[in-house]
Amino acid sequence: MMGLPAGHVTDVPGLTRTAQLKALGNGVVPQQAAAALQLLAARSLDGAGVAA
Repeated sequence: MMGLPAGHVTDVPGLTRTAQLKALGNGVVPQQAAAALQLLAARSLDGAGVAA
């Protein structure tokens, strides 16, 4: 679920899918974090050597 290891949230007995999603809340999932880091790295490289 949401790119996390199998069973990370889904193996909790009695937890509905809605409850599983709620338990994850607004947390950052691995793919989202990777995309953000790639974007920041690209922006950093684009601005390398440019004085602010």
